[in-house]
Amino acid sequence: MVKGSTKRPVGPKAALLCLGLFCIGSLAAAEEPDSGSAVAGILISLSERLEAQDYTGALALFEELPPAQRESALFQGLYASILNLAGHTREARLIIQKVLTVEPNNTEALWALAAIEAAAGKERERRGVLEKILKIDPVHVPALLSLGTIYLESRSWRTAASYFDRVLEVEAENGEALVGRAQVFRYTKEPGKAEALLNRAIAQFPEWSKPRIERARLYRNAHYLTRALADLDVAKRMEADDYWVAIDRGGVLMDLDRKAEAVQEYERAIALDGENFLAYVYSAGLKDDLKDYEGAEQAYRAVIRLKPDYYFAFEGLGILAMRKGQWAAARDAFLEAYKRAPKEPVYALLGGMSWMRAGKATDPELKQFLQKALRGTPRDSLDWAMLRLYHDLTGDGDLINRLDKEKDPDTQARMYYYLANYYDIRGIKTLADTYFIQVKKLNQMRNLEWRLNEWAFEQRNLTISEGS
Repeated sequence: MVKGSTKRPVGPKAALLCLGLFCIGSLAAAEEPDSGSAVAGILISLSERLEAQDYTGALALFEELPPAQRESALFQGLYASILNLAGHTREARLIIQKVLTVEPNNTEALWALAAIEAAAGKERERRGVLEKILKIDPVHVPALLSLGTIYLESRSWRTAASYFDRVLEVEAENGEALVGRAQVFRYTKEPGKAEALLNRAIAQFPEWSKPRIERARLYRNAHYLTRALADLDVAKRMEADDYWVAIDRGGVLMDLDRKAEAVQEYERAIALDGENFLAYVYSAGLKDDLKDYEGAEQAYRAVIRLKPDYYFAFEGLGILAMRKGQWAAARDAFLEAYKRAPKEPVYALLGGMSWMRAGKATDPELKQFLQKALRGTPRDSLDWAMLRLYHDLTGDGDLINRLDKEKDPDTQARMYYYLANYYDIRGIKTLADTYFIQVKKLNQMRNLEWRLNEWAFEQRNLTISEGS
């Protein structure tokens, strides 16, 4: 990298261009300089096609090369790399294998093969090729960076750090290595060292968004939210179409309690990539908080479409249905959540409660469901005891005695909520109100049942008298 450069570090497309420029350099000693000049012009056009992601046009340019150049190992590697970018992985592999048969230690061909293995999802094979490159050339920076990233993603912090450190030994201001090593420092709880490396990367590459995005994450973890937002504002100006900048910026705005702005940022993320479920998840929760219940429901349904096993989306739909008094819809949503998370008895309780509120407390199918839920719930738990009450519709006295002795206020508050609903469904309104008030008094605001109890409090016009 050129010291003091204002450009970002070399990415995949730029790496291909560098390979092409190396081809031009190899022609400098050729006997026919005009041929080298012609090839240089083709490579310039090639770089323009690559920048425009016109891979078909880029591949067509190879037909204009002199046969001797086109069939060289260097150009065959370049051709295979572009084929791989264009999605023609099998054809690219065949070309590279042919090159490697003749030149097994050709590091450029091996580098292209590593990219082909990555495109095919063969991570073990990719890692093996990268390690072979390093045996041939121990300071092959792209291979070192790739292995550092692989081990970073697999959370092997020490190994990842070793590869990034090896890069920095030969290229002290390598941007990718600075950011990668900073990420390792962040994950290993060394924020000061991480910040120092990111500051260096930003100074070296002021027009590159990645170190600013990473520094924003570091600041957010340290609760320096204004600093985090400032970095993400700059990143947004640099990369207006980056989905993850929108996600990160929405998260910081949410932490700053600027919820309406956070929603706008998540909506921007959805506009950038409507097939990624994450922005819908955050958007749904925020819209729910802002009482845009219709918008929240639409977002939860989008999550379910994109990620059907994400049970929290069914939880969200169930709660919204409860708010509207649509008990059958609430039941169905909670049962779907329980189907995906059978170790979460809360969904069995909410599903059973909604089923009973739909006017079917003695429904044989409800009994069968509760029997199954009981078998999957620890017998010594209060969740099991409450499910048993819902199943038998009797035995509340023993449950109350046990519940009143419970030492954990969170568990106690949760169970009082389901007991209050049991009495309400059975028509014993005074007892129901008593236990709704008990939930309120315990003030366990972190649990799901707290929010549901707040709705009941509001709907029933309940109050807590002073001194009670």
